[in-house]
Amino acid sequence: MTSKATEEAKDILKEALNELESNKGSVLTGIQKLSRASDILNENDIFIWCEIQLGNPKFTEPLKKMISTLFAMQTEKEERGEHSKETLEDFNNSVKKLKKLNLKREMHFTDEELNVKSYESTGGYSNIGFVEERYNDLVRTKKGNDGTYYKFSLQENLTYVRKKAHEKANKLYKQIAFSDIPQTAFDVLKNEIDDKLLDIDPELAERLMLAFKRVNTNKPEEWSQALTTCRRLIEELANNLYPPTDKKINGRSLGKSQYINRIWVFMDESIESNSDRELAKTHVDFIGNYLKLTLNKTQKGVHSSLTKYESIKAVLHTYLLIGDILGYLEKSPVKDKLNINSASLDELESMLGIKRSIAKNIIKLRVEQGPLDEKKLESIKGIGPKTISKAKKSFSFTIKKT
Repeated sequence: MTSKATEEAKDILKEALNELESNKGSVLTGIQKLSRASDILNENDIFIWCEIQLGNPKFTEPLKKMISTLFAMQTEKEERGEHSKETLEDFNNSVKKLKKLNLKREMHFTDEELNVKSYESTGGYSNIGFVEERYNDLVRTKKGNDGTYYKFSLQENLTYVRKKAHEKANKLYKQIAFSDIPQTAFDVLKNEIDDKLLDIDPELAERLMLAFKRVNTNKPEEWSQALTTCRRLIEELANNLYPPTDKKINGRSLGKSQYINRIWVFMDESIESNSDRELAKTHVDFIGNYLKLTLNKTQKGVHSSLTKYESIKAVLHTYLLIGDILGYLEKSPVKDKLNINSASLDELESMLGIKRSIAKNIIKLRVEQGPLDEKKLESIKGIGPKTISKAKKSFSFTIKKT
């Protein structure tokens, strides 16, 4: 491959990453640019993945067939305890068809992708541009759904594809841009945190990456915006790790505005090692005070008093803090999700944030129709996409055989 072709692909990948990292960027455009770059670089696996996201029926039809077969197998298992010969044959034929097309699990279709795209409400394996249009239509008309497509479900599809496209574009860009350039220690740290955060919360990851871009400009207003983003990200992390409460611990208030205190308490309660705990708490206090003092300058409306050096330090400290938190979360034992089919009335009400009358209707439906799935849950009046989203995060829908 000529150096000119490599440079062209590198420029296209930079454009793709800009699209995928921007809140206002187009997922479709990002995929199209990734497809073009992978074609230039003869990266056939990535090119095929892009074709799938662009709705090429050559690949999407057998994937849809596999999904329908998996649904049939699940239904048979639940109803009869075994699979029929016909369904097993359909499944084996689907696997053979995918192999014939050189489609590989994890590379071209993950279990997560099959799950995300298995429902019509998400747009499924339609061209991602179509999914993006339907989502934008619902946002523009301020509707939750149009009878077929649900805003939350479409967003879930878009978020998944954006995350995966970014991973592939980023890896490919590094492969050709930095193959001969040693990474700095911070590059390694930043890239690892970006990747972990993309898996956990793509939106938060995109905003942190955007803050890093902003402090590398020469515009004071951009530096100010980067710091504000850092503060908001840390506040949102605190809300997820340790929600606001009226109580005090060790003399620290834990209200909505005391987000640094709440992260401090989370560290205090979740880290077993005394030395690690004290180090983490000290780090949290330091970064909290540093951001507070630095932000005071921007809140006075005097951007010129904030230097680029101070802004970069604040963003780097934010990366380090988030890296600490992700590290401690990984070490924490994973707790099994509570099953929605055994959750109590109080648990349903508090964890889903719904009225008690709606929680009663969930239990009533469980009694009348047996184990719940997402579709059954959606049929209950008062339950919309936001509640379904909470249910998927808070509960397991797995049906356990006795």
